[in-house]
Amino acid sequence: PVYAADSPGIMTAPIASLDDLLKDCRHNALIIGPGFGVSDETCSRIIPLLHYCRCTVLDADALTSFAEQPSTLFFAIQGPTVLTPHEGEFARLFPDIEGDKLSRARAAAKRSGATVLIKGADTVIAAPDGRAAINSIDAPWLATAGSGDVLAGIIGGLMAQGMEMFDAACMGAWLHARAGADLGPGLVAEDIPEYLPVLLSELWHALPE
Repeated sequence: PVYAADSPGIMTAPIASLDDLLKDCRHNALIIGPGFGVSDETCSRIIPLLHYCRCTVLDADALTSFAEQPSTLFFAIQGPTVLTPHEGEFARLFPDIEGDKLSRARAAAKRSGATVLIKGADTVIAAPDGRAAINSIDAPWLATAGSGDVLAGIIGGLMAQGMEMFDAACMGAWLHARAGADLGPGLVAEDIPEYLPVLLSELWHALPE
């Protein structure tokens, strides 16, 4: 009700259970973690969701909740999945992986079976098959509450439209950073999705005819 009242463009609907919701194959992507809370209950709620093999983005509390049992999370990953930790969340989930950011991302992706995106000034994205990319757009103004949640949503939205998980993570990181760089000082998280149509239109018109 809160989202429905604040944002008419967001479609909401009551659900009896997540099982009923996910039986509908049109619901083909999940973003899990923001606002979940860090607890064993969070872990027990996430594992069954992963069994549906939907395109999934795991962020924030969904990562930290598995700090004591990361192998449980990795074993449950079956569908296309993107992990989006910042450095602190990465260290909790992969405490034994050391080295430079690129090599750590690649090692984590290989271990988890997911595409791993380590957030930061030089966001690094790595796929389980060894592909990797670095997004070097400098946008320090993205260090604001909720910005990472928006990034997770962008990636999830791209995957829902059929984009492969590594490509979605790379594209999401670029869109997120470009929005931050263009909007500049004073931005809040809510500004980022509002700016996406500008960037998407720019990309569309840059396509060869």
